[in-house]
Amino acid sequence: MKTKLSSRFLFSLCLFGLVGQIAWVVENMYLNVFMYKMFGATAADISVMVAASAVTAALTTVLVGALSDKLGKRKVLISGGYILWGVSILAFVLLKKEIVSPLLSAGVSASAVLITLVIILDCVMTFFGSSANDAAFNAWLTDSVNSENRGAAEGINAMMPLVAILAVFGGFMAFDLDRAESWSAIFIIIGLAVIAVGVLGLFIIEEPRTERSTEPYLKTVVFGFLPSTVKANGALYFYLLAFALFNISIQVFMPYLIIYYEVSLGMENYVFVMAPAIILASALTVVWGKVYDKRGFSFSSALSLLWLAVGYVILFFTRSTAPVFIGSLLMMCGYLSGMAVFGAKIRDLIPDGKAGMLQGVRICSQVLIPGVVGPFIGKSVLSGAETRLGNDGTESFVPNSGIFFAALAVLLVLVLVLALYRFLKKQRQL
Repeated sequence: MKTKLSSRFLFSLCLFGLVGQIAWVVENMYLNVFMYKMFGATAADISVMVAASAVTAALTTVLVGALSDKLGKRKVLISGGYILWGVSILAFVLLKKEIVSPLLSAGVSASAVLITLVIILDCVMTFFGSSANDAAFNAWLTDSVNSENRGAAEGINAMMPLVAILAVFGGFMAFDLDRAESWSAIFIIIGLAVIAVGVLGLFIIEEPRTERSTEPYLKTVVFGFLPSTVKANGALYFYLLAFALFNISIQVFMPYLIIYYEVSLGMENYVFVMAPAIILASALTVVWGKVYDKRGFSFSSALSLLWLAVGYVILFFTRSTAPVFIGSLLMMCGYLSGMAVFGAKIRDLIPDGKAGMLQGVRICSQVLIPGVVGPFIGKSVLSGAETRLGNDGTESFVPNSGIFFAALAVLLVLVLVLALYRFLKKQRQL
């Protein structure tokens, strides 16, 4: 019989997955809006922030993931990391012109300094978040499921980003994001929520039975990057490469998506358009994890990539509300269901007892490479974008639909790579 997931595990998965993703949504989709609205950040500034955060996330996950294997414990790293993650989010309240300006010499731009401070504090927040979520939480999830229920658990986990987006979109409706006071309230609410969940985790998380790694710590750190590891796990590293291409496609447009809806399309109430799309895509993602369990990667990934591609095409060619909603729905369905099937496939291929030390290579394919390459492509596409003059006299760029065309181009490369791999695999079996 299929191994049933316990209610305590499911509660922990949903709680930590959701609150962690809410914090990531604020970072990945709204810190750029914060810099854009408060300090006049450019596309280049946003690209630098995303890349710096991606590098921090990758290095942190490599080091802390290996540490969690060495300790043989996940709970303390998850809970402690969430608590410190929340504290770092609270620190953003201090990033205000009225606080920083008196400390600067004459002629020094407060906005430029604050943009730099946002990028630095984002890296600090990413360090704690990646320790808790990318490294320890993901290793805990890998250890807590098996091949019979991994797709179902991954479907729930992959749904969380969309539920988080819905929660953040809905919650942010109560705030005027052009006011510094609103951002302070947001950072306080999110920071305290993350701290509270971290404390609760000390009591509710079930520590999976894992053997402590007896290897020297340094060896566990570099394990995932050794040629011998790659050779012994060829299929795993192929799907990590494919996952990197998938996430590059997403990161081409994602850092600019909210700004595109609000500024380029003039959708002041974009939440009302996005919320139904998010709800429908979330429901599909839960089902799609189970489809992976029954039908396998080839079938489930093919439809995910098709939805994503069609969503890109619609978003590239249309600007009115109805087709933008349809394009956004298909894009989100493809994005989240794709995350579910790639995540489940990669977890299936991770050797037993190596979950922590291989989180580093996973994060390279999910965050580091996409976080550097994707926004760079997006920035290049937007290099000639039109600009507008804000009420405070600062000039801001206006994203255009070219970001969706560039994302589609990367997605087509992924399709070709998967098709070639499947063809070569069949040839070897003949």
